[in-house]
Amino acid sequence: MLAAIAMGVADRPPVGAWGHTYREEWSPEALASITVERARQFGWDFVKFQPRASSFAEAFGSVYKPAGHRLKGPVLVSAAVPDLESWREVQLVNPKALDDQVESIGIVARELGPDVPVIQTVFSPITVGGYLVGKSQARVVRELRKHPELVRPALEKIAEALVDFSRSSVEAGAAGIFYAISGYAGRGVMPEDVYRDLVLPYDVSVLRQLPSEAWFNVVHLCGSNLNFGLARDMPAQVVSWSIHNQGNPSLAEGRKLIGRAVMGGLGQRASLLYGPPPEVEAEARRAVAETGGRGLLLAPGCSVPTRAKDINLAAMVSALAA
Repeated sequence: MLAAIAMGVADRPPVGAWGHTYREEWSPEALASITVERARQFGWDFVKFQPRASSFAEAFGSVYKPAGHRLKGPVLVSAAVPDLESWREVQLVNPKALDDQVESIGIVARELGPDVPVIQTVFSPITVGGYLVGKSQARVVRELRKHPELVRPALEKIAEALVDFSRSSVEAGAAGIFYAISGYAGRGVMPEDVYRDLVLPYDVSVLRQLPSEAWFNVVHLCGSNLNFGLARDMPAQVVSWSIHNQGNPSLAEGRKLIGRAVMGGLGQRASLLYGPPPEVEAEARRAVAETGGRGLLLAPGCSVPTRAKDINLAAMVSALAA
């Protein structure tokens, strides 16, 4: 891990993958238990903790319920920001939704020990804002551009809460955070200059306020046709993205653009989902060959679907052990 982050070459790149476990995500203890179990089962070198995605919106007043099916995520009952004026009322009203994730990652970090660093998932303020309106990407962007006087104060409150959440997670044992800009980093959503003006300051604010003990921080750009240059201005040791999405750079191209370690290389909705294992192994070896193994953390480009077979995930490690 240390060699990869330092842009060095070890005996092999570190390997890790993640995906939702929808039934267990409603209990800190159950989520910790299955996270530890799967980390040991596959032999991950690092763990990207996978909290309930809706927990960030729940913290600010949205209401969700379990879908009651292991393949289906939380179901929205009511959104915290149903209309434009509701942005004025945004505040942290349910801190337990985030406290549960801190409790859970603390258990995982203690169980796995210092040799397997665990990083906490933290949605960016604009990502949380999208969830608060009912996960409407278009609406949150439109209202931010047209009514910044209403939306910006809400994003500031969200950013403050995310800083506290990140710090608490590190205090609980996390090695850092996986800062996920989910759905808003692409050129089709916002031109780069607009993102830089309206959104980037919140990202930088959160990342710059991480404690010094956070030594393993990842910026995750989620989507296609990424404004990849944004990553250069976000302080973190590693950048994660999907090389398989349209318009995105390869691992080698991305590493050259940002001058930092890269995370990814495997198709979360292709090889890891459908296999067969030899295809996963071939893809893993291509990632190593392309980068020379330097500054590479082998991983999926995003969350692996719950339907993915264990034999495909296991192939990530076996490919590098051969």
